[in-house]
Amino acid sequence: MCFLLPFLNQSLTGMKSVVIGVSSSTGDTLIVEEEKNKPKPQDRPAVTKGPNLEGSPMLARRVVPADNSCLFTSVYYVVEGGVYDPACAPEMRGLIAQIVSSDPTAYSEAVLGKTNEEYCTWIRRDDTWGGAIEVSIMSKFYQCEICVVDTQTVRVDRFGEDAGYHKRVLLIYDGIHYDPLQKEIPGSDTPPQTIFSTTDDVILAQALELADEARRKRQFTDVNRFALRCMVCQTGLVGQKEAREHAKETGHANFGEV
Repeated sequence: MCFLLPFLNQSLTGMKSVVIGVSSSTGDTLIVEEEKNKPKPQDRPAVTKGPNLEGSPMLARRVVPADNSCLFTSVYYVVEGGVYDPACAPEMRGLIAQIVSSDPTAYSEAVLGKTNEEYCTWIRRDDTWGGAIEVSIMSKFYQCEICVVDTQTVRVDRFGEDAGYHKRVLLIYDGIHYDPLQKEIPGSDTPPQTIFSTTDDVILAQALELADEARRKRQFTDVNRFALRCMVCQTGLVGQKEAREHAKETGHANFGEV
């Protein structure tokens, strides 16, 4: 049964506030997000890789807010050719719920980790996160391959790879947050490119280079190994599994990342 533990009101010295809940993708995996006020997209530099020559196109991360809807904002941004609209999230959540409810056989409790009806109610909430299930649904709806580049493992998960789509879009994922990837020309007014051909293997290689650079800079969250402390009883914990078990045993819902 899905649960979402409340955000912390404060954190211990040297610790970051987090929120923990069950992922929609597995129904069993805790997800963690910093509760601190996130910098606005323009306040965080894009992660880039490649020759930084004037007039030379390069692949870059376009940062979106960490507001529980980063996946939906990121997908909308890339499939719409670079349209940034955080207000799109409720519509996209509703679209996913509509698709899931229309096919209870394909989207059964075994797939969703909860009943079809419970899932549709759950995904419409603005405090829940999207994951693999939602990416797969959006890939089919938009008729394009969605490639998710993981910065911790430096791998690409390709959704819709065997569907015969001609279009490809890319996201980068750091363990808790999604951002869209785009090809841009530094210093140019030329609109960024977010849609690529599925035959363009060069763009995938560039995305992996970005992920590898982020990994070397430790720009990811390892939810299985990060150090936590229960802020109710001060018990030290390691990773999402211990945090989940501690929450079930004690009812304690507040955790800080060391």
